[in-house]
Amino acid sequence: MDELIIETKGLTKKYGEQYAVKNVDIHVRKNTIYGLLGRNGAGKTTIMKMMLGITKPTAGEVRIFGKDIRKNEKEILPRIGNLIENPGFYPNLTGTENLKIFAELRGVPQKDAVEKALDLVSLPYKDKKLYVEYSLGMKQRLGIALAILHDPELLILDEPVNGLDPIGIAEMRKLLRQLCDKRGKTIVISSHILSEIQLISDDIGIIDNGVLLEELSISDLRNKIRKSIGFLVSDTGKATTILENAFKIRNYDVRSDEKIFIYDLNYDISSLIKAFVKNDIEIYDAHVYENTLEDYFKEVTGGVGIA
Repeated sequence: MDELIIETKGLTKKYGEQYAVKNVDIHVRKNTIYGLLGRNGAGKTTIMKMMLGITKPTAGEVRIFGKDIRKNEKEILPRIGNLIENPGFYPNLTGTENLKIFAELRGVPQKDAVEKALDLVSLPYKDKKLYVEYSLGMKQRLGIALAILHDPELLILDEPVNGLDPIGIAEMRKLLRQLCDKRGKTIVISSHILSEIQLISDDIGIIDNGVLLEELSISDLRNKIRKSIGFLVSDTGKATTILENAFKIRNYDVRSDEKIFIYDLNYDISSLIKAFVKNDIEIYDAHVYENTLEDYFKEVTGGVGIA
């Protein structure tokens, strides 16, 4: 089994009678990018704040590096970099000057830490441009530089591509993948942008109304959203027996007591229907699906899309 860097168990946060997060079990594997996908207000930021000990859970626990964050903050937090809210950079200082202040406040021992962090995010060292003059993309990059300033093992980043133009998004994606693949970082990111989560992540968790509806790998996700033949039948057990024995089909997925999705498209729907009917299986629906991630998100969350 892959080593887990983050594991939450029954993680819950209530405000009064309102659940912001409810019974969330998340599993983040080492040296991967984990994408939390959900609409704005779904509970992603609250989950991240509980991971960092910023927000106290109502119930449940967060284990990071195998230890309870609430009991081991002093040991765990120095190994984490985060970008949750505006870092509070000084607008009339340069990026280099800002990072030097944070490095001193945090007691970062490496003399070249600021220069290395800026180089990693492709921002110039000792540039004359003030933070107030930075583009949104440059501000996001400086935020990432601050998060990696002390060379942490784990990064927790809330909406790191939010507000960026397509070029900025592509650059941020490349940067995060390099940090994971070449620098060995484990990264948790949140986003409401479906395509980005799909392109950048190794694993995803779909959050809606504070509930983790599904957690799966990107390879499993690709299987679920690819072209398929979908059947709604009275008996999936009998139907799968026919698929395997009569048609030698192994590439299928049983989604519920009535739903089957077949990914082997070499068979005509009518021949499959005839075989089902011959074996007294009632068919309520049958057609070809060509799903997108948007379609899948709607299916998982109950029919409503994402902004």
